[in-house]
Amino acid sequence: MISFDIDNYRYNLRAAAIILHEDRILLHQIEGDEFWCVPGGRIDAGELAAQTIVREMQEELSEPVICEKMLWTVENFFSYREQKHHELGLYFLTRLLPDSRLLNNAGPYMGNEGKLRLTFAWFNCADLQQLDIRPSFLAQALTEEGFNTRHWVHHETA
Repeated sequence: MISFDIDNYRYNLRAAAIILHEDRILLHQIEGDEFWCVPGGRIDAGELAAQTIVREMQEELSEPVICEKMLWTVENFFSYREQKHHELGLYFLTRLLPDSRLLNNAGPYMGNEGKLRLTFAWFNCADLQQLDIRPSFLAQALTEEGFNTRHWVHHETA
């Protein structure tokens, strides 16, 4: 995975999945965290970003997905577990297959990230302003009309 420490930052190259169904988005929460985020993961050397999303969804939820167009490039600066991060995120519109179990029951769904448990759940996009979602720009981005390709620079304040 492309992740390394330089100066006092951890740098990550991450691919993230924007999975929508009707007016809802699929988010996950890592065991021990208070906030929710979109699924995805760090890109392996030699791996296409879209392949990362397919691999991560298979590893974490045993769900096949189709990674469609790239929506956003995000330069994200934040602290997580007392470590400063500088992350370059590639956010893709991603589709579940029509027979996905995630479309046919309300959830939540349990998954794993190594030894950590993950909880996946659907959230109404219109309600994201009231949710602790990271990066927080997603609450705005997911309610904008249409999803135009965009470059975001985001500094998390919480």
